[in-house]
Amino acid sequence: MARQRLGQHFLGDVGWREAIARAIRVSSHGIESTAPVNPAGICWIEVGAGHGEMTEHLLQTGAPVYAIELDPLLTERLRGFAKKHPNLTVVPGDVLETDLAAIAAGRRIKIYGNLPYYITSPILHHFFQFASYIDEIHLVIQLEVAERLTALPGTSAYGYLSVATQFYARPEFVLDLPPGAFRPRPEVDSALVTLRLPGTALLPPQYSPEEFLDFVKICFAQKRKTLPNNLKSLVEVARTRELLSSLGIREDARAEQLTVQDFVRLFEAISSARPAAGLDSRS
Repeated sequence: MARQRLGQHFLGDVGWREAIARAIRVSSHGIESTAPVNPAGICWIEVGAGHGEMTEHLLQTGAPVYAIELDPLLTERLRGFAKKHPNLTVVPGDVLETDLAAIAAGRRIKIYGNLPYYITSPILHHFFQFASYIDEIHLVIQLEVAERLTALPGTSAYGYLSVATQFYARPEFVLDLPPGAFRPRPEVDSALVTLRLPGTALLPPQYSPEEFLDFVKICFAQKRKTLPNNLKSLVEVARTRELLSSLGIREDARAEQLTVQDFVRLFEAISSARPAAGLDSRS
């Protein structure tokens, strides 16, 4: 039985479970299936394992599978399942409080998750804290959020979450999933998105990802304003225009028009222009 307060929607349709398994290459059927060359070198971390709808597919890879589940009732069911599968470890608790690197214990990480719609963004940011340990993230999420993660510059869906995701990873929209694939049936469409790490944007080593993403938040603070206006708390409007021009970016550009690498270049330029103050948005 699903608990509404936990945002639970289980993959009840066998056909859709198989389609997802093939897409993320854990199916035992079809040419899409590929077992890992070195199962000991990777592990799967499943977030929101539920009744084990997808856990069985992950176990077929032969790699260790760590199933994180918050609901105590489902945790007990998964423990019963683990008695039959020595490569399954049940991890009770909240993924937002879970140290993924400690779970992996030196292995490279692949993640699969059927995420509650209301908490997708915080979970993604938690994953990104462990980006250096992760190879792939496969997420079943609300369609609207999937479109934001994969959005291109200049589109209405492109925003801070798009840039943050594409800074850390290379996202791919994989499958549309109708409400009928789940039980209980959600009121919105869903999608499978794959994130392959690392991303393609390179941040100079003297800056932290946190500093960079704080800067991106300021750029998107008022989406319809131009970048010089959004950034005037950091740099004078005229100076920002000069820097944009020097980078080959329009002086009246808005945040939604910049690629992730454009943001990196602008961040570096503005950081260099004000070395003493830094880019602390609280100043």
